[in-house]
Amino acid sequence: MKILKTIAFLALATMSSLPTMGQDLLARQAPIDRKMKAVDSVALQRLIETETYYESPSSDLYDDWDNMHAHSHATVLPDSFRISLKNFCMPTTSRVLTSNFGARWGRQHKGLDIKVYIGDTIRAAFDGKVRVVRYEGRGYGKYVVIRHDNGLETYYAHMSKQLVSEDQEVRAGDPIGLGGNTGRSTGSHLHFETRLCGVALNPALMFDFRNQDVVDDYYVYRKSTYQKESVAATRLRGAGGMTFGGDGDEVELATSAPAASYSQEARFHKVKKGETLFSIAKKRGTTVDSIMKLNHLKKNSKLKAGQILKFN
Repeated sequence: MKILKTIAFLALATMSSLPTMGQDLLARQAPIDRKMKAVDSVALQRLIETETYYESPSSDLYDDWDNMHAHSHATVLPDSFRISLKNFCMPTTSRVLTSNFGARWGRQHKGLDIKVYIGDTIRAAFDGKVRVVRYEGRGYGKYVVIRHDNGLETYYAHMSKQLVSEDQEVRAGDPIGLGGNTGRSTGSHLHFETRLCGVALNPALMFDFRNQDVVDDYYVYRKSTYQKESVAATRLRGAGGMTFGGDGDEVELATSAPAASYSQEARFHKVKKGETLFSIAKKRGTTVDSIMKLNHLKKNSKLKAGQILKFN
């Protein structure tokens, strides 16, 4: 009995000492934990800053946020800048370019024109925030400007309807408007611009509309080589070789990228008011069935003035 009491006493003494031992251990560990927490906080902060720089550099590029004007406050363009093209969406599924970036009709054309029809869905190219939703009767018509996390701003002009509002957050691929013919426009199309710090860059440096893709994961803008690269991009991915016939309604598209869908012999007819499939087929020396097959039309399909039809 005496032995059992002794064992019980020792067990009780041991158990009562455990909290004290645990407290001593925690006390000794506390300075180490505080030190590691400080190290972890610094490392985490650096990681956040690094990710912010690469994933959302627009905060470092722009000093203002203006909902009233498209590009009245240009900031200083850096000598070089890496633009991420990951997680993109093509603004339109159309592969037909009708006008290039650069000199046109005695003035600078600041973007690409892509053939779309009234009502076609236009989508945000990257994640970002809508800065401008406006109407400009003698210029862009109904247009939208989005500032993206990668530093670019994209412009979408001549739309029939805007589907977003200013200061709205958007994701790549979100519908932002519908194709149209508003403003200074001679036919339904999308005018698409890519700007860095307010300066227009050739979209063909980044987007390949013929192949519905971007050119790489990144585009590095360099002031020293930009002009040369822009010319090369237009030659590869622009609407090069486009000519109009004497009546102004025949378009010939040259080959762009190697996997382009349109060959050099492809020809298109721009529908005039009152024209029918039969009259177009007769004028172009082809058949109604051929035009229907090339354009996925039916005999009762209604033609619209300004519509582009492939006829060979």
